[in-house]
Amino acid sequence: MSSSISTPLSLLFSFLLVQPAICLEFNISRFDLTTNDILYEGDAKPVDGAVDMTSQRYFCHVGRATYKEKVRLWDSGSGKLSDFTTHFQFTIDTNDKPHGEYASGLAFFMAPVGFQIPVNSVGGFLGLYNTTNRDSPQNQIIHIEFDTFANPEWDPDYEHVGINKNSIASAVTTPWNVTYHSGDTIDAWINYNASMMNLSVSWSFQATPNPQENTSLSYQIDLTTVLPEWVIIGFSAASSSYMERHTLGSWNFKSSLAVEGPNSGNAKRVGLVLGLTIPLSVIVASGAAIALGIIWMRRKRKSMKKIPETAMLTSINDDFERRAGPRRFSYQDLALATNNFSNDRKLGEGGFGAVYRGYLLNLDTTIAVKRISRGSKQGKREFVTEVKVISSLRHRNLVQLIGWCHEGHEFLLVYEYMPNGSLDSHLFGKKRPLNWSTRYKISIGIASAIFYLHEEWEQCVVHRDIKSSNVMLDSNFNVKLGDFGLARLMDHEHSPQVTGLAGTLGYLAPECLRTGRASKESDVYSFGVVALEIATGRKARDPKSEMGLVEWVRSRFGDRKLLDAIDERMASDFEEKQVECLMMVGLWCAHSDPNLRPSMRQAIQVLKFEADVPNLPMTIVVPGDHVPPPLVISGEPLLTSIIEEGR
Repeated sequence: MSSSISTPLSLLFSFLLVQPAICLEFNISRFDLTTNDILYEGDAKPVDGAVDMTSQRYFCHVGRATYKEKVRLWDSGSGKLSDFTTHFQFTIDTNDKPHGEYASGLAFFMAPVGFQIPVNSVGGFLGLYNTTNRDSPQNQIIHIEFDTFANPEWDPDYEHVGINKNSIASAVTTPWNVTYHSGDTIDAWINYNASMMNLSVSWSFQATPNPQENTSLSYQIDLTTVLPEWVIIGFSAASSSYMERHTLGSWNFKSSLAVEGPNSGNAKRVGLVLGLTIPLSVIVASGAAIALGIIWMRRKRKSMKKIPETAMLTSINDDFERRAGPRRFSYQDLALATNNFSNDRKLGEGGFGAVYRGYLLNLDTTIAVKRISRGSKQGKREFVTEVKVISSLRHRNLVQLIGWCHEGHEFLLVYEYMPNGSLDSHLFGKKRPLNWSTRYKISIGIASAIFYLHEEWEQCVVHRDIKSSNVMLDSNFNVKLGDFGLARLMDHEHSPQVTGLAGTLGYLAPECLRTGRASKESDVYSFGVVALEIATGRKARDPKSEMGLVEWVRSRFGDRKLLDAIDERMASDFEEKQVECLMMVGLWCAHSDPNLRPSMRQAIQVLKFEADVPNLPMTIVVPGDHVPPPLVISGEPLLTSIIEEGR
């Protein structure tokens, strides 16, 4: 049968594949969810017909909008280089902030196909570079930047428009006054003349013309020496700890290089070819198609019976790869980075797996790799949750998830490496004790991270496992809250509450133990315990003590001896007012009644001395304050299973 249909099919397909050539051209006057030509990454999203590139509410964000198809820049066969022109409208709104207190800008870029948002590329890196590759000879990127912040490391000492080749440092620049033009619609044109090898950019302002400003810039460059034959084109914008709004209003693009495509060429010629071909082959081809369709459907039914976990995990991989931010690594890359997960690279181990220090040669970056234990089903669920949740979050006090890997039975998470390890290793381990100023900075950093999760992000995130071992410290002892495997998302409008007991004994709020439900208030309780650990240097649960940490500090407070609870290793090197404040906030947050706990906003205000320390009663006794008998699910004590999982 196959031989009888192969000849007419091959004839048909050969005619169909003879396709004339066209030049790329598109015009997008409005952006919305139905605009299928644009890919939105990071924080970019269509809003009211335009692209909101970075959030106005949060700092340290990156947004990217790119054309969905790859673009042919030059022809390797003929060596022909394309002319192109692009026109777009955008606004940069500094929100009336003074000069130097907004950042960082918007850029049009051309880069190799597959170019992803680099890790740690917020702020002045404009979502295009980071400290590792900001001027690397391996770069292949051209961008035109409308820069709003003069970074002293690589920028001139003025806000500028720049043309950049393979570097965050502009090759040529000219000043512009973004404060004066804030919120105004800017029309920009970028042209490339291939014969002259001249790249130029010009711009105008709709409402705030300024004759004293130069509004054009050009640069001589052979793009074939910088960029590959096929590229992606688009826009990238970023904010830093200073914020501003970047909005893309419209975009059109046209190139001169003819490329082959399914919609190209002379319609009459295509009609003639198909008119001669189809009558000769349609009967046989139709029969063959039906036969192949029947075979495919039978195989499909058989494969559907085998689907469960493999299909689910494949779907997860596909979903993760469509997301911006964390990238997918191969198992081979991570095995090489960690010396095949050798014991001398092991940083720690928990119930769901071990964490290893690694080094990625191609990124010149030290990493921490969490390898989920093969037998841990809960660990796999945490893996999925971690990638989905943390990849969307951006805050200076949250751990950066660099990437992930799922191959076969291997589940791995790749984080930025924290040189100073976890908070618990400094409070309870053999490392040198933290001084008081560092401890207080850490407590405010943790509170800021939780406040972001609860109130500042687009959804409410209940972490459910806040504890000192999940608080990581970078080289400057800045806080990075991590481990979002148990986190849950919900809308702000509803009273956030999650069913299903999870967390770590000692940090779990009393109502969680009674009801199995977690909430923002239970996260606040966990923070209160960590705050008391920081001040006292004592563990939440000490096997040698009959009394838990919260109960012990309450007793000191009731005896009017609160300062006696201070970590003795600090001697007298501390601010008494701050210590007392931190312990009072800790007790307030760890109140047995969730309705009497503060919000994280209130806790931060007190810690920063923007509000008064609360007047707590000398004794706090609430029914159910002690741990109840273990909850039982399916005949197994749930609390026991939590402990055995290392939670």
